[in-house]
Amino acid sequence: MIHYQLRCDQEHSFDGWYKDSAAFEKLAAARLVECPVCGSDSVTRALMAPAIAKTPGVKGRAEATPLPPAESALVPAATQPPAAPVAQGGPPGLPQAAAGPMPAQVLALLQKMRAEIERNCDYVGADFAEEARRMHRGESERRGIYGETSEGDAEALQDEGIEIAHLPWVPRADG
Repeated sequence: MIHYQLRCDQEHSFDGWYKDSAAFEKLAAARLVECPVCGSDSVTRALMAPAIAKTPGVKGRAEATPLPPAESALVPAATQPPAAPVAQGGPPGLPQAAAGPMPAQVLALLQKMRAEIERNCDYVGADFAEEARRMHRGESERRGIYGETSEGDAEALQDEGIEIAHLPWVPRADG
């Protein structure tokens, strides 16, 4: 395993573990390494201090502490446009996890998911529940949609066998 300090084109620094140098280069070339702060996939290795092995028993040197193994780099999975309608929920602004602020990697993944939804689905606004019903009955073209609905309407849709998902609607990555 190899540990790299990384930097995105927005100057955010983070680190990652990779099988070897070739594995990092392959992932970076395919733009699969993303900044956990902003989601940018323009990532390069940052300048790092060299790792110097410490020799036990030599004055002034301590024994090296082994680093924990890692299976793969911290790379968010690619998102796919939803097959079922998607409902947005919650107030605008930065969401909070149950234990405090949302981790940067989760926020970056949710921002990427929001961008994919906005790029690949139709915004139907407050007509979300009715449009989902029209699609379910075959009265409207089946497609990915997103918008707002009340908790009561969301429960009614699910009771009618219409699959929806509640997603945290985080601020866009670009502002």
